[in-house]
Amino acid sequence: MVDLVIRGGRLVDVRARTAEPADVLIEGDTIAEIARPGGAAPADARSVDARGKLLIPGLVNAHTHGHSNLAKGMMDRYDLQLLLNAAAWFSGNRTAEDKYLSTLIGAVEMVKKGVTAAYDLSFELPSPSVEGLEAVARAYADVGMRAAVAPMMGDRTFYHAHPGLLEGLPADLRARVEGVTAAPYTTMLETCRKALQSWKHDREQVRPALAPTIPLHCTDPFMVGCRDLAREFGVGIHMHVAESRLQAISGVRRYGKTLVGHLDALGLVGPQFTAAHAIWLDRDDMARLGERGASAAHNPGSNMRLGSGLAAVRAMRAHGVNVAIGTDGTSCSDNQNVFEAMRLASFVSRVQGTPPERWLSAPDVLTMATEGGARALGFEKIGRVAAGYRADLVFLDAAHPNYIPLNDAVNQVVYAEDGTGVHSVMIGGRLVVDAGRVTTLDVSTLAARAQAAVERLRTANEPARRLVEALEPVLGAVCGTLMSQPYHVERHATQAGLA
Repeated sequence: MVDLVIRGGRLVDVRARTAEPADVLIEGDTIAEIARPGGAAPADARSVDARGKLLIPGLVNAHTHGHSNLAKGMMDRYDLQLLLNAAAWFSGNRTAEDKYLSTLIGAVEMVKKGVTAAYDLSFELPSPSVEGLEAVARAYADVGMRAAVAPMMGDRTFYHAHPGLLEGLPADLRARVEGVTAAPYTTMLETCRKALQSWKHDREQVRPALAPTIPLHCTDPFMVGCRDLAREFGVGIHMHVAESRLQAISGVRRYGKTLVGHLDALGLVGPQFTAAHAIWLDRDDMARLGERGASAAHNPGSNMRLGSGLAAVRAMRAHGVNVAIGTDGTSCSDNQNVFEAMRLASFVSRVQGTPPERWLSAPDVLTMATEGGARALGFEKIGRVAAGYRADLVFLDAAHPNYIPLNDAVNQVVYAEDGTGVHSVMIGGRLVVDAGRVTTLDVSTLAARAQAAVERLRTANEPARRLVEALEPVLGAVCGTLMSQPYHVERHATQAGLA
C-alpha cells in the first residue's frame, strides 16, 4: 500500500554521523520503510525526486508565541521585565483575524526554514477566547504544520506578580497600573474547558494544551485548576519557569521555595509538563524535573537577547530532563529559525567554563531539536526518519554553499545551515514547501495584510504605548533593586568579568 517513494536522497543519520543514499517509502502519512536506493516500489506509487538532497527529520520548535509575529522589530534594549510591561502595547486590541494573521506569518516562516511542528503559547488580551484559539489553530492547519496550541494566561498582572514591585513605583504610576487587573481564573478555566470540548482539529496535526504563563502570574488555585483540567482532557502544560533572576528571587520570596519546588508541590510537574527557559534552576530543581519525566524548552536566542542568562543545559540533561529547543516569540528572538537556535545552543554550552567534553555536540542539539521537541509536544511518532514515524522530512540542497564541501553532514546541518539551504519540506507525506514555495496557501498578500494590521493597531494601542514608555525607566530601577538580593545560583556572564 505504498503511496509515495522518495528516491535519490541521502539520509542523514544523527547517531552514525553519516549521509548514506536511501529511498523512503511512505504509506499515507507514515514512513513504511527505509529501503536501499533504487529498490522495488509499487508501479502506481508516486515518486519524489530527491537527487542532490540531504534528508533530515522535520525540526520541532518547542517554544514560540504566534501572537508576537505582528510585533516583530518593536524592541531593542529590553529585558524580560520591560517586555512584559509592553504586553498591552505589543498585543492589545487584536481581532480574531489579527490573531490568525500573526500566527500564519510565523508558521510560514517556520516551514520555509524546516520546522514541521511547534509548541505555540498564544496570548490574548484581556483573556483567552474560544474564537481566538480557533484562529490560531486554523493558521497552523492551513499551512499544514503540526502544533500544540496553548493559551498563555495568568490571573495576576506583571505589576502584581512580584512582591515589592507595585510598592516601588511612584504614586502616580502606581495608581495607573493598580487598576490593571486580569480576568478571574474561573472565567479562564471555563473558556479553556469549552475550547477543549469543542476542539475540531485532528490532534495528530494540531492539538490543544494549557499554558498558565509564569508561576508568579498565577494564583495557586488557578494553577491547580489547570493541572486538573489538563489531566481530565489528557493535554500538556507549558509554563515559563525561572526565566529571569527576578522570577527566581521573587519565587523564593513568595513561596519560601524555588519555582520548580512550588510547582512540584502543587502536582504540576510530570511527563506532560514543559518548563520554558529554565535558566535559574538549581540542582534540586533539575533533579525534580528529571525524576518526574518533564521537559525543558531551551531558547538560547531570546535568553541572550533579553539578558536573562545562560541555561545549564548539560546539567539538566545529566539529571534526566528532556531538553528541547525553541526560538521563543519573534518580538524577543527576531525570527523563527530553529537552525539558528541549534547553533546558539551549542555555543552557549561553550562559554560557561566547562571543558570541551561537556559542551553540547552537534548530534546533541540536532536530537534536542527533533526527538526532544517531539517529546515535549507530546507527538510520539515524529522527530525521526524511520519506519513507523510520520513522514515529516526536510530536503536540504547539498549543492548549497552550506554543504560545499560536504565533510560531516551533522556538523554542517547544525553549524553551517541557516535556513537558506532548505529546498523542500514534507509533513505527513505532503510537500508543504516545494523548491522554496509554500504549496498550501497563497502567501503573496501576507506583507500587505500585515502592514495594514500593524498600522491600525499602532493607532489603537497608542495610549498603551505612552503608559509603557512612562513606566520603563522606573521599572528598570525598581526591578534592579529587587534583583540585587543574593540568589544561590548564578546564570549571568558577570562572573567572567564581563559586567
